[in-house]
Amino acid sequence: MPNPTTQSGHRQIGTSGIYVSPVAFGTWPIAGMTSLEVNEIDSLETIRAAVDSGINFIDTAHCYGANGESEKLIGKAIAQDREQLVIASKGGIHWDQDVVRHYDGRPKTLIAQCEQSLDRMKVEVIDLFYLHAPDPNVSVSDSATAFNKLIESGKIRAAGVSNLELTEIKAFNAVCPISAIQPPFNMLQQEICSEIAPWCLANEVSIINYWPLMKGLLAGKIRRGHQFAAEDKRLTYPIFHGQPFESAQQLLDGLDKIAAKTGRSVAQIVINWTINQPGITSSLCGGKRAWQIKETAGAMDWQLEPEYLVAITELIQSLKMN
Repeated sequence: MPNPTTQSGHRQIGTSGIYVSPVAFGTWPIAGMTSLEVNEIDSLETIRAAVDSGINFIDTAHCYGANGESEKLIGKAIAQDREQLVIASKGGIHWDQDVVRHYDGRPKTLIAQCEQSLDRMKVEVIDLFYLHAPDPNVSVSDSATAFNKLIESGKIRAAGVSNLELTEIKAFNAVCPISAIQPPFNMLQQEICSEIAPWCLANEVSIINYWPLMKGLLAGKIRRGHQFAAEDKRLTYPIFHGQPFESAQQLLDGLDKIAAKTGRSVAQIVINWTINQPGITSSLCGGKRAWQIKETAGAMDWQLEPEYLVAITELIQSLKMN
């Protein structure tokens, strides 16, 4: 079952004492790295719309933007609301001057990136700080030592990991206990259900998933015949082509019917299903316009009826993804 909720609808991250809304605002889109037509005015409005819509959990990373654009925007937007918000960031990935991505899990790098993130966002502490991804040249056990130091120094409140295999999660956790993991998970991608989710449930570790709408595919607006712009990075993902794309369309066909019966949007149906899956504490929903995060925030504070949950399970089980 999902983590128990408080009267405000918030859920605890692991055993950290940090409580968050079931929908979080993921700020990768406003970084301007892969999303088209991003601008500062709309990005700031989107952050504020998330807070105004009842979201208290904002997720970013040191590498969200070639020069930390996402964290800088958060710093501008949340100054008056900081005490009411939970901020998550990540370290271990950065871009060089040619915008080439590099993985660096050395403890000194992780500490330096955390300090830079604190400065960008103009905050004194980051509530949840993740190892963004493993560095092939540094053991996750060594990376974990940095998180112990950051917690001891009061720069972060809790540690998490993202994009790690279960063996790596266990190795990190043995050095620095983790409160949350951040993996991909959605109706079309449920690989964590075999090993990682059961481990998290058994060890009181929260799952805070990304891609609940699979980069917009499950929001219900990208349908058969959709014309992607040539520079749209989604075209690099196999799920937007061939049989996987057709299977997603068949799922959307079924979700259309449930949305019509419930009076909710397809995106809200998908997010509500996601945040009520076993082990899911909060789900990261991105957006670069205020209306997008307002819509997904509307997936909170209600629950799909059992008959619709059964129908969704049958739809998912009928799909051919290869």
